[in-house]
Amino acid sequence: MKNVLFGNEMERMPVFVFRIMKIFFKVYYFFKPVDHYISEFGIKPGDTIIDYGCGPGDYIRSVSRLVGEEGLVYAVDIHELAISSVEKLIRKYELKNVRTVLTDSVSVNIADNEADLIYAIDMFHMVKDTDSFLKGLCRITSANGFLIIEDGHQPRSLSKEKIEHSGCWEILEEHKRFLKCRPSVKST
Repeated sequence: MKNVLFGNEMERMPVFVFRIMKIFFKVYYFFKPVDHYISEFGIKPGDTIIDYGCGPGDYIRSVSRLVGEEGLVYAVDIHELAISSVEKLIRKYELKNVRTVLTDSVSVNIADNEADLIYAIDMFHMVKDTDSFLKGLCRITSANGFLIIEDGHQPRSLSKEKIEHSGCWEILEEHKRFLKCRPSVKST
């Protein structure tokens, strides 16, 4: 049951769990707005940001505003409902600097060295092949870019072990809710 609810190494959650998650986060972020959390990411006007595992898009409006007209936000997810949810937000709020990308568990259709910052919130625990996942993120991150990765429903020690094992990332900072990393090797 824990894997169904928390998705450890599940990759793609069932539709009913996605819908429950969407309701839960709507309530959660009503009381704890995302702006405070994302202020720790260092997003600047003009940045290209990738919200990897965007889910229902809770961060999209705020990040779109932060990067401004010169910036770009990619909302990436493996779940069709996530992409549909973000596309509704794009239309509703006329977010001209947001693009959706439906991905599979192996590849993402974004150019090499595109991202100034990738953040992956509450999804890392769901990834089965973490080496391929982290190498893929490294491919799309610029040499001076960063990765913000939240542990999700796994111990911090396991997150760090997975990141270090990939050989692609150097952990720069540990925060209460996330790790900040930079590419250690830029090869495709």
